Amino acid sequence: MEDKRLTDLELKFMEQDQAIAELSDIVNRQWQEIEQLKRKLSHTHERIISLEDAVPAPSTNEKPPHY
Repeated sequence: MEDKRLTDLELKFMEQDQAIAELSDIVNRQWQEIEQLKRKLSHTHERIISLEDAVPAPSTNEKPPHY
């Protein structure tokens, strides 16, 4: 009876160990993806700022085209 109990506990331990390893891999992949997305967002933000700086400011004295 003790052997079966010990074997059951060892099996549960191995299952838990495997689940923890899989979750760790998932978290690691998500962290890498988040870092990649943060870099892309930063690059996109910098690009938008540079494009906004390149656009001339609208003149406040100009009349709209329909006048």
